[in-house]
Amino acid sequence: MATVKKPAVKKPAAKKPAAKKPAVKKPAVKKPAAKKPAAKKPVAKKPVAKKPAAKKPAVKTAVKKPVAKKPAAKNPAVKKPVAKKPAAKKPAVKTAVKKPAVKKPAAFDTSVKFRNLFEAFATDKLPRTNGYIVSSFFSERTAYSIYEIVSYGGVKEIFLTADGLQFIAGGKKLHVLVQHATYEKKFIEPVSRDATEMIPKRFSELDEITAGNQTKIFVAKEPMELTSSFTIHKPTNINFSVVFYELPDVFKTLSAFFENSLNRDRKVPQIDARKASHLIQNTVEKTMSFMGEFNG
Repeated sequence: MATVKKPAVKKPAAKKPAAKKPAVKKPAVKKPAAKKPAAKKPVAKKPVAKKPAAKKPAVKTAVKKPVAKKPAAKNPAVKKPVAKKPAAKKPAVKTAVKKPAVKKPAAFDTSVKFRNLFEAFATDKLPRTNGYIVSSFFSERTAYSIYEIVSYGGVKEIFLTADGLQFIAGGKKLHVLVQHATYEKKFIEPVSRDATEMIPKRFSELDEITAGNQTKIFVAKEPMELTSSFTIHKPTNINFSVVFYELPDVFKTLSAFFENSLNRDRKVPQIDARKASHLIQNTVEKTMSFMGEFNG
């Protein structure tokens, strides 16, 4: 009988299938409880604060700092070329050859009173500030002669042309006419004569000297104005063009030159040639001196 006690029904006791474990009531109701997800999902507070927080992209798009720095560096970079451009002082000194150009004529040998105009230009010995030029226009057939005395100043440029030497400068021109005794048109006004024999003056505008051999020397009372530019024609045959340097005795040099030319070239008696040369000297000194408008 004692063996019957072991299979006692105590072991298969219904404790295990007890409904306590499968009692899912508690977890089934708590888990699907919509309280927790209802509160977490619709709570848009976190995404509202994080996503629209455009603070970071706002800083990225704010290119103000790099934009301002780069162009700001470019502007001061212009200072270097700005300093280079005004550094034109060196070429300014090079082009300022005006001073040495004026010094050269000043250094001329004062014993040389005058030179052939075109030779002086070719050897760079032509006075650039001011001077006097005497040109002759002699007839090859007779003693009929014309002299032109030109004073010039304020020279801007001098250059050769097909006709002669052109001066970009102001100046004055005085005419001297030598008319031999047998001249056929002696009663015609000088302004109305042929192109090769005329001067732009009437008898009333001329001072007259009659030499012992009846040669007449006419000297204009006033010079004519030369504005902006004029040309000294290259002499041909027996003619000449001579430039006189503005030395203290330039007027005496002019007088001596004319006395010699009138006497030797045009056969005017010595005493009359001297008288005419003094008249020319006084007229030039009075009306064509550089103490007037040409002085500076």
